[in-house]
Amino acid sequence: MAENTQADVRKLSFERALEELETIVKRLEDGKVPLEESVTIYERGEALKRRCEELLRQAEARVDKITTDANGQPTGTEPLDVQ
Repeated sequence: MAENTQADVRKLSFERALEELETIVKRLEDGKVPLEESVTIYERGEALKRRCEELLRQAEARVDKITTDANGQPTGTEPLDVQ
């Protein structure tokens, strides 16, 4: 895939990347795309998938878990263990 295309994908928001990825999946599932174009849009889809995964990992890293005391009152936050 061309480097400028990869740079373009790195600038997309999660929502835009997911929207484009869904469009690509629908086109490929339809089966009416010529082989060469299928390969090209599949490669773009892979880049979009990686972008979405990257943005999700970043969002998960920013989520905090609210901590409470014995009475259930909030006492602060700590990093959320997503594993």
